[in-house]
Amino acid sequence: MKLNLRPAEECRFDAVSLGEIMLRLDPGEGRIRTARSFRAWEGGGEYNVIRGLHKCFGMNTAVITAFADNEIGMLMKDFIEQGGVNTSLIHWKKTDGIGRLCRNGINFTERGFGIRGAVGCSDRANTAISQATPEDFDFDYIFGELGVRWLHTGGIYAALSEQACETVIAACKAAKKYGTVVSYDLNYRPSMWSAIGGLKKAQEVNREVAKYVDVMIGNEEDFTACLGFQIEGNDENLKELNIEGYKKMIGEAAKAYPNFKAVATTLRTVRTATVNDWKAICWADGEIHMSKEYNGLEIMDRVGGGDSFASGLVYGLMTTGDPEKAVNYGAAHGALAMTTPGDTSMASVREVEAIMGGAGARVKR
Repeated sequence: MKLNLRPAEECRFDAVSLGEIMLRLDPGEGRIRTARSFRAWEGGGEYNVIRGLHKCFGMNTAVITAFADNEIGMLMKDFIEQGGVNTSLIHWKKTDGIGRLCRNGINFTERGFGIRGAVGCSDRANTAISQATPEDFDFDYIFGELGVRWLHTGGIYAALSEQACETVIAACKAAKKYGTVVSYDLNYRPSMWSAIGGLKKAQEVNREVAKYVDVMIGNEEDFTACLGFQIEGNDENLKELNIEGYKKMIGEAAKAYPNFKAVATTLRTVRTATVNDWKAICWADGEIHMSKEYNGLEIMDRVGGGDSFASGLVYGLMTTGDPEKAVNYGAAHGALAMTTPGDTSMASVREVEAIMGGAGARVKR
């Protein structure tokens, strides 16, 4: 498939993300409601993708985001730098001592186990990035003068506020102006859109963003809610994907948005919180490509598995141009990411490729 990537020598960054990065507080094996201590991490849907592209796959990446200029913001910056992601594009917003002007987002996350599902409790209203406008970022400088080969962003960020809706559209427009490939994860969450116009607003924004997207990521619910496309007669839980129905849905989407070069999603069957069946699918050039299946996958922490799929997919598309290889990079990376704690991947590209090749879990000495 042809993505027309800008030459690496012309660009400061291989890839950048636009989105919110929160402080994740994790009670480990316990519950949020009874915790007496938490482990601190950084995480966020768009950021997790770009961190995986650097930490696992060795690409030169950066984040476009905003933080309140206080000690928590500096902690977040330090976390990001520990992951090797460039922080020079962060916009720092003035705040007061109690977060009235703006604040940094917090996400409490418990992993779940067996019959007890994972739980997330976020505290993210009035954050710096939700207030950020297109004028807070010089997109002509970022995509034009510096140069970026790939932009990743998504519907979680877009749903934060009216300003976020405007900013994500402006970023995608600027990226396309300078020849940057754009990927977008629809990631529809009704609760997040409810305060700024609900489903109607989600469709208005996502349909506009879709005009500039090369690689669209989303499951059936995402496409139905955000773009209005639907798989006819499909199992409501996607346990058994109606491949012909999926092809028809994507075919309709591709006609409406001929700019789509690829469309991908993960397919997860939840047996328990700690045992899932996992695979992925990618449409490109009119063909459907299925990944290897990981049935009975044992999970330590499922949060960020879809983001790690996206980073593997992007890496595969950027380096091979082969959608079948790319969807397998994504599925293997997502599977590995869910065997470790935290939002972000701790895998290496060697481990990903070994899993793709059928490697087992024997002790390595």
